[in-house]
Amino acid sequence: MRILIIGGTRFMGPFVARRLVELGHAVTVFHRGKTPGDLPPEVRHLHCPDLDFGTRRELVNYLPALRELAPEVVLDMIPMTEAAVRATQDALRGIARRLVAVSSMDVYRAYGVLIGKETGELDPLPITEESPLRSQLYPYRGEQPRSEDDPRRWMDDYDKIPLERRVLEDPDLSGTVLRLPMVYGPGDAQHRLFEYLKRMDDQRPLILLDEALAGWRWTRGYVEDIAAGIALALTDPRAAGRIYNVGEAQAAPTVEWVRAIARAAGWAGKVQILPGQALPAFLRADMDTHQDLVVDTSRIRRELGYREMVASHEALARTVAWERANPPAQVDPAQFDYAAEDAAWQAWKKA
Repeated sequence: MRILIIGGTRFMGPFVARRLVELGHAVTVFHRGKTPGDLPPEVRHLHCPDLDFGTRRELVNYLPALRELAPEVVLDMIPMTEAAVRATQDALRGIARRLVAVSSMDVYRAYGVLIGKETGELDPLPITEESPLRSQLYPYRGEQPRSEDDPRRWMDDYDKIPLERRVLEDPDLSGTVLRLPMVYGPGDAQHRLFEYLKRMDDQRPLILLDEALAGWRWTRGYVEDIAAGIALALTDPRAAGRIYNVGEAQAAPTVEWVRAIARAAGWAGKVQILPGQALPAFLRADMDTHQDLVVDTSRIRRELGYREMVASHEALARTVAWERANPPAQVDPAQFDYAAEDAAWQAWKKA
């Protein structure tokens, strides 16, 4: 099968490309050429240096190249706005037969409750593909729009809900939507393990955890497993017109997640749970942790045969090794104020 990946050079993209090549598919990655990515040599590259992720107006200039490639299925790794999806559909109509879009669990109403954008009752768990979506669109818009030269200007128009509808409602280009979890693993630019791993590697005897966060659950997924799920949705025609939650079958509470990282890191310290008010501000939960973000992933398992390919302990071991070899370029020392942490612990013991 001929597959075109839009984006695909960062984090999940190379894992998806490698999986598709292993399965014998012809893969082309369409990107700006700024990040070559660790891609297999079999992958073709199509560069669009001036691509605007928010609008993709430039795609019209690449119609001859797209027609020559004649991709059967297209994976959009970086859909950020409805306008970008519309431009992509316009460019692909009559060329490809299906568009697969990477979405997020932030579309669900439960996420809106979590970040304080939705009011009312907590959403029941687990969250299925039919669970209610946020009623409040554009969750990252502020009261004042960002300036045109702000590199985060695109966030004002970011929302996966309208772009999902656009993907699924096009009568000429069949669509598939994949709602991804918190993805971790080698290449993670968000360094999701770092806040705990740094303390472990700094030989802190205790990691203090807000009790409001300790029991909170969020569906996660290891990058190689998520890439395998994306590959399934790309190559199985039964995925046409469908929405899938992708992620681990079980969501461990945060305290168990941290303890699993500790085992992978070889750290023998203790995770100590304290009330939020006893902790420094930088360690307090900044969301409504009464609302878990746990999704049901049984649909993609049942319909497409999705399963994890890497054991959880091995996934964390690989992630820890990568984090140690690739720490963030910048670290905010205020988030690692060990004197404040020690003072909070001593004050709690004396109380």
